[in-house]
Amino acid sequence: MKLRYQIITYCSNLKDVYEDYPFHDPNWTVMRHKENKKVFAWIYEKDGLIWVNVKCNPEWRDLWRDAFPSVVPAYHLNKEHWNSIILDGTVPEDDIKRMIEESYELTKGRKKKI
Repeated sequence: MKLRYQIITYCSNLKDVYEDYPFHDPNWTVMRHKENKKVFAWIYEKDGLIWVNVKCNPEWRDLWRDAFPSVVPAYHLNKEHWNSIILDGTVPEDDIKRMIEESYELTKGRKKKI
């Protein structure tokens, strides 16, 4: 995965999500949960490459950053809880998907107990 549309398509296939452009800037695409409107993926172009910001469990944050030079502290977000994935072809597709899915899980609403 190196292209914006590939990330958007992958995210769109997750349950109950939608694509949004909150800054009225076509460079910034966010993928949100329908239920709570929380963002789980920030997709944008920077330095000629597509970047994806994903939320991560702090236990995994440094593991991802240490494993891949193209996973860095998040651009414009809380660096304790968010990583940026630079889509330069060095991060395997399965790992990109895993990070997106983790972000999706961390940001979706919790079920209320009845």
